[in-house]
Amino acid sequence: MNAPSNLRQIASLVEIVSALRGPNGCPWDKEQTHESLTQYAIEESHELVEVIEMPVGPLRDNKIKDELGDVLFQVILHAQLASERGAFTLEEVIASISEKLVRRHPHVFAGVAVEDSAEVIRNWEEIKKKEKAAAGETSPYALNVPPLPALQQAYKIGKRTEKFKFDWENLDGVMLKVEEEFDELREALDSDVHENIFHELGDVLFSLAQLGRHLEMEPEQVLRKANVRFSERFKEMVSIATSEGKDWGSFSLEEKEAYWQKAKAALKKK
Repeated sequence: MNAPSNLRQIASLVEIVSALRGPNGCPWDKEQTHESLTQYAIEESHELVEVIEMPVGPLRDNKIKDELGDVLFQVILHAQLASERGAFTLEEVIASISEKLVRRHPHVFAGVAVEDSAEVIRNWEEIKKKEKAAAGETSPYALNVPPLPALQQAYKIGKRTEKFKFDWENLDGVMLKVEEEFDELREALDSDVHENIFHELGDVLFSLAQLGRHLEMEPEQVLRKANVRFSERFKEMVSIATSEGKDWGSFSLEEKEAYWQKAKAALKKK
């Protein structure tokens, strides 16, 4: 079949995805299921976040455009799978989110007066509570945290318990908890029992996520930035060694540490 003539319309993308899944379509696309596509939903979302955090400029804008397209493809592909089995259509997906946005923004669409964004958030939470009650979720203390990457989920759990006033009163209290968890991890390491170490390491990571929350720093973003810094320093370290005609892989640990410090200094100057 011929590709649509106007590739700037969402209807054309829907037509392309339908063709990919059709009798004469792509063997890979035809094999996919909601379950097999989950990894790509995660990957594409993370790639979008990665480019959003790039330095502002035309390159960033172009990459955001591309990554939004990849995310949109995943949405339409899932809708196509559902449509094929008669579950729902893309139009119903659009209607669902549109209805939700209208319902949760009465200050925009229903004339409800609000003073500031804080009141908007309070109203949003009240509307969500009513929605969950209507859906049969009766406990007012349900965490209702979505299945996110673990560090981000730990942060969200803390945000929920904070609203229930089950939280440390100040930053000092969180720091004491972090130190307490580190001490328990040291004890577990001394015991050399894998199960205990696994448990206490998890508690350390969870408490660090809460520390980030009290610092008003989203831990997933903080760690992503740290990953980027490490990767840049590692690349620079190897590059410096190569520029000096040396094989970084043959260095001793002490030599590698020395080149790590060189890389940090070089990047700081840049």
